[in-house]
Amino acid sequence: MNPRYILFFHLVLNDMIQVTLSTILFVTSYIFFQINVSVCCVLTLLAVLVTENTPLNLACMAVECYIAICIPLRHVQICTVKRTLMLIGLIWMTSMLSVLPDLFITLAIEPLDFFNSRVFCLRETVFRNPHIIKKRDITYIVYLVIVWFIIFFTYFKILFTAKTASQDATKARNTIILHGFQVLLCMSLYAEPLLKQALLQWFPQYYSNSLFACYIIFQILPRAISPIVYGVRDKTYRKYLKKYLLCKMRF
Repeated sequence: MNPRYILFFHLVLNDMIQVTLSTILFVTSYIFFQINVSVCCVLTLLAVLVTENTPLNLACMAVECYIAICIPLRHVQICTVKRTLMLIGLIWMTSMLSVLPDLFITLAIEPLDFFNSRVFCLRETVFRNPHIIKKRDITYIVYLVIVWFIIFFTYFKILFTAKTASQDATKARNTIILHGFQVLLCMSLYAEPLLKQALLQWFPQYYSNSLFACYIIFQILPRAISPIVYGVRDKTYRKYLKKYLLCKMRF
């Protein structure tokens, strides 16, 4: 019933889906090298969708933290369960509006034979139209500006509150810093295509190893931080975590 934990649960669930899909794509590409374009389209669209959800979810969690510290008397009225669920729906709708045009443009431009062919499954090889790539870059820039504006705004508001308020405000300020660090890791994903192109030119013989390194750094590492930042640091979550771990050990 707590909006903070609802957003946290959605973040972890979203990251679990993202890691599962990206792992399927990565392992499939290593085993079969080339797969059917239609299958690659579906997996890639889903993976991109949940990937773009993450920074938006982090921005929403930062706003919830700001309301709890800076507007505590109105927190219960503003951050209700119903509004939190509506916010999660808005996150998914925003990401879908960003991702689905790639599919529609590809269906309108590419011939039917293309969808029956086999390619090395990357977003660039399936959605290869220059307009799609340009749209992707513009979308990522807009995401970057909006999310970082929210992170900086909430951080400085909580920072000024923390100077004269309780320890909770100081902890919230530190949480916002970790928000920013995780957003930075998530946003570094937007530079991944340029890095892959550069690595292909510099080290063509080690390109598969470069893809694996990019996968660990840009896909796995940001998702591994979420349970630590928002789970282990939280007193309530940590209490239940210890409880269930000890029960399992005793059993």
